[in-house]
Parts: sequence; structure tokens; C-alpha cells
Amino acid sequence: MNKLKRVVPVLVLAGGVTGWLYATGRIGGTPAPASGLVLYGNVDVRQVELGFRVAGRLQAVHFEEGQTVEAGAVMATLDARPFEDQLRAAQAQIAVQQAALDKLVSGSRPAEVARAKAAVEEARAAKGYADTDLQRTQKLVDAHALAAANLDTVVATSRQADARLTAAYESLRLIAQGSRSEDVAAARAMLQVAQANVTAAQTTVDDTRLLAPSAGVVTSRVREVGAIVSPNDVVYVVALTHAVWVRAYVSETALGKLHPGMQVAVRSDTEPQHPYRGHVGFISPTAEFTPKSVETPELRTALVYQLRVIVDDPAPGLRQGMPVTVVVTTSGA
Repeated sequence: MNKLKRVVPVLVLAGGVTGWLYATGRIGGTPAPASGLVLYGNVDVRQVELGFRVAGRLQAVHFEEGQTVEAGAVMATLDARPFEDQLRAAQAQIAVQQAALDKLVSGSRPAEVARAKAAVEEARAAKGYADTDLQRTQKLVDAHALAAANLDTVVATSRQADARLTAAYESLRLIAQGSRSEDVAAARAMLQVAQANVTAAQTTVDDTRLLAPSAGVVTSRVREVGAIVSPNDVVYVVALTHAVWVRAYVSETALGKLHPGMQVAVRSDTEPQHPYRGHVGFISPTAEFTPKSVETPELRTALVYQLRVIVDDPAPGLRQGMPVTVVVTTSGA
């Protein structure tokens, strides 16, 4: 029993020394610099929930859980036939509007001009006959050879002939001038609307393909082939390869030794001898708890601030939630 009492303190002392050596980097990894600051935190890997921007029937899925995807990879597709039909209809509408614009810009055809000139000649001939008939009737009425009522009918016919001739002249003038500038502008605007509809329809067709926004690992495939999905439905969950960062905490007394951009070494318990390079990306401006109105120096030392460390060379060995050690070189701070 006495021998056991003598052994226990020795074991406790040895364990404490070993822990101190490991924490300071003297064993189990790269030694921390003499002027370094050692922090502890956990790895955070960003995840993204991927879904389609349009609703439709899921036609194919190309990745399973655990597979690695590259940026731009087609992960899933929808049945694109309904959207392709809309695209063809929009393209046909462009042809209609283009033809209408071309008609206005080109103006009248030679045959239309010739027909307008013929209408003028016809109206002129009718007016000449009406004038001659008016003169003859006027003489007969003056000679009391014809009733005055007949003169009224001839005068009306002559005025009608004048109006038809004026209308024919105006029609010829409009044909010669061509389309109004306002009509051409309206046709151009309608053509632009049709072109915009084609662009929107093409975008919808493109949206039937679900693309990986960046490299990562598929952590979950939520939907199966044949399912009807909406824009709010998640199809895949992907853990991004970049960026990987560490959430750590620094005490109030060491806060002044840090600033964004400082280089750090991130060591995991799995391979402490192979640290990852990183830098300080963010330091919280507020403490993690609301301090009391009156604080003693002892209480102020308990304040901690969140620190975000960006890992510059992340590797698959860094997993979500993994505890790591962050060594900050403060000699140049």
C-alpha cells in the first residue's frame, strides 16, 4: 500500500509533464516558437444545399453520397422537353417580329406604288367626266331645258369625284414616303421583347442542369429520379473543399497580439507532425458573454473573443468539427 502511494504521485507528475510537452509542441509535432501563441479550436467545413431554379421532373442524378465533385460538374438534370418547347415558340415569335420590322423598313413594293398611281389616274378621269357633266347640265338648266333638281345631283357627283381624287393623291404620297418612324420604332421594340423572351427561355433550359458551384464532397443525396421538384427543394448537400476554417477563441489578455492576416500553423491530432498553413481571417469585435457592470481584474481575464483562422492548404484530413491546435507567431506583431 505504501509503495502504491509513492508510485501515484510519480505517475501524475509524469503525465503532467507529458501533457505540457505535447501542448508546447516539444513532442508529437512541430515545436511552437518561443514567442508563439497557442490556441485551440474546431474545424468548420462549409456546406451548400443545391437545388434547381425551376420546377420539373428529376430525370437523372449523376453522383452518390461520398463522391467527389469538381466545380461545374453536372450533378443532376430535369426533363427539359417542356422548356425546350417554350424556347422554340419564343424563337418563332422572333421570326414573326423580324418579318414585321423588315416590312416597315423596306417600305412599299413597286407594284403597290404602281397601283396607287393607277388609282390616281382613275380618280382624275372620274373627276374630268364629272366636271364635263356638270357644265353640260348647268347649260341645260340655264336654258330651262332641264329641271333644276337634276343640277343638284350632278353637283354632288362632282364633289365626290373631287374627294376621291384627293384621297388617291394622299394614298400615293404616303406610299412614296414609306413607314412612319414611330411604327418602325415600335416594331423594333417588339423584336427586342421577342429576343428577350428567347434569352429567358434559354436560361430556363440551362437551369434544368444542376451544376456544382465548387469542388466538394457529396454528403447527402435527397431526391430520387422521377421525383417532381420545385425551386425550394434540396437535391444534394455538398461539403465544400474550400474554404476550410477553424473557429478558435482567444483570451482578452492575448487579444492585442493578434491581427488579421497573421500566419499560423494548424495541427491536428491525427498528424501533428504535418501542420497546415493558414492565416487569421477574422477577430470578433465583441466578447462571447455580457460582462458585469463592475469587473475585477480577475473577471476581465475570463473574457474570450472568437477567432476565425482560414486554412490556406486544406486537405481531406481536416473534417467537420475536428479539434485542432493553432500556433500563432507573434514576434512580428
